[in-house]
Amino acid sequence: MKLLENRFFEGERPLFAAKGLHIKKVEIGIGESALKEASNIIATACTFSGKYPFWHNTNSIIEDCLFTPGGRAAIWYCKDLRMVNTRVEAPKMFREIDGLYLKNVELTDAQECTWWCRNIEFEDVKVTNGDYIFKNSENIKVDNLTLQGNYGFQYAKNVEIRNSHLNSKDAFWNTENVTVYDSVIDGEYLGWHSKNLRLVNCVIGGTQPLCYAQNLVLENCKMKEDADLAFEYSTLKAEISSPVVSVKNPSTGEIIAHSIGEIIFDEHCKSPGGCEIKVQSEVNVKGLC
Repeated sequence: MKLLENRFFEGERPLFAAKGLHIKKVEIGIGESALKEASNIIATACTFSGKYPFWHNTNSIIEDCLFTPGGRAAIWYCKDLRMVNTRVEAPKMFREIDGLYLKNVELTDAQECTWWCRNIEFEDVKVTNGDYIFKNSENIKVDNLTLQGNYGFQYAKNVEIRNSHLNSKDAFWNTENVTVYDSVIDGEYLGWHSKNLRLVNCVIGGTQPLCYAQNLVLENCKMKEDADLAFEYSTLKAEISSPVVSVKNPSTGEIIAHSIGEIIFDEHCKSPGGCEIKVQSEVNVKGLC
């Protein structure tokens, strides 16, 4: 493998279609597509300030690097990319990637990040300003993700999340086959229109969570005081070990809770008597069903 060390490149395609190259302490300045169409690249302690440095690449390793805001849309249409110990300040990272592994990475401006990607693993990753992260992506494993950004995981499929804190309005909309373990999820309108969403040992916050969900499962979960009007028109099996502020018009299934402040069935209830509700203390039941 050829080594390039302590070099500076700028302009258009300075290392286009490189193969078997290790760049170390290299700075990629203003320009475009520095390593486009490259393969078997290792980048160590490098700074990327030009646009689109990794496009259409195969087998890339990026370690101890920095992507400045100028390095936007840096990694698209790639296969088998590993990034560790790296700071990404640029938006629109990771588009159409098959085989993406991140460990100890910080994404400080993660707008439109990780779209239409497949076979993803994130470990010890911190995401800020991450609106729409993981949109339309599939086969995702996440451990210790801290996410600040709305609309996370929309339309994602086959997702497993552990030990994470997600602060995301409208998270998990239209998802399929998502399981979340031992995590905190804060943000209103959680999981609407999802299929096969399973939450295990999770804490849920935000108004109107988990509505219009199909085959929703909650196991030993807790709900915060702002998680009101839950489960409208959802089919579910829910075991909740905390008080629930209110439940509204669930469709079918079973809810077991420590207590429920209010159960609302109104004239818009679609499945009268379809959902069995069990609580350990008295509740105020409103409605017609």
